[in-house]
Amino acid sequence: MQFDTLLQMMAAFPDEQAAIDHFTSIRWKGGAYCPHCGSTRVYHFSDKRNHKCGDCRKRFSIKVGTIFEDSKIPLRSWMLAIWLITSHKKGIASTTLAKDLGVTQKTAWFMTQRLRYAIRTKSFNRPLNGEVEIDETYIGGKAANRHKGDPKNGPGTKGKVAVIGALERGGDVIATVIDRTDTATLDGFAHAVVSPDAISVSTDEHSGYRNLSRTFNHDVVRHSAGEYSRGDHHTNGIEGFWSLLKRQIIGIHHFVSAKHLNAYVGEVAWRFNERDTGEGDRVNALLAQTTGRLTYRELIA
Repeated sequence: MQFDTLLQMMAAFPDEQAAIDHFTSIRWKGGAYCPHCGSTRVYHFSDKRNHKCGDCRKRFSIKVGTIFEDSKIPLRSWMLAIWLITSHKKGIASTTLAKDLGVTQKTAWFMTQRLRYAIRTKSFNRPLNGEVEIDETYIGGKAANRHKGDPKNGPGTKGKVAVIGALERGGDVIATVIDRTDTATLDGFAHAVVSPDAISVSTDEHSGYRNLSRTFNHDVVRHSAGEYSRGDHHTNGIEGFWSLLKRQIIGIHHFVSAKHLNAYVGEVAWRFNERDTGEGDRVNALLAQTTGRLTYRELIA
């Protein structure tokens, strides 16, 4: 079903059953199956909401085995949340979502974290190719804004969390939180996400990238010397992605704990990679990768 605006989506799903039917058509695009044993011998009850496996004999709804399992929030409300988190360039705060859906902030935060869990479960099977930029950044606020006297809040990068990313120009970005920015980590990330056939790899002068020339056509842009490009080599694209990430954290969420930061990084990367996808298609793309369950206990553990 095609919809390009929020009003069109809500009109397309005027009630809960319409939302369930749409999600069912996406999840069971290749045919119905049991989420417990995988059997395709599935019987459907007349209420169109319950099903039964012909092999393991268990009953289930279309939500079982997905991020929606055991959620009391109507699927129609979930789809509204998906629209908001995929359509807004800087995401949405749980306080705002709570107000929009008429739920508590705790419930809204759990919903957004489930959606981020679905987003990060998508694997990147194709290594980045073409002209690739790699860079690292730090999340944790400016030193001038930190509380004085806290030993964790020293100058520079002390107390901050490092994030590394690689951007294929005109293509996708891959980003993740890292524990350290040593050579083994930076070099390992580059070799894990970039094809050895890439046309070029551009980085800044961080010493952790010094061995990349052994595998790639690698060149360095020396920012400390006031250099922002060297021929076709620059890191302007990945630095633009860092701006998106930081604007979302600072402007929308204000604070993100180190524990959950990777989920937020994944959200921004997913939305960036879907930037040329239509509004409704982004909703359907996220609905298609909601398999997998995240409990509140697991989330806060």
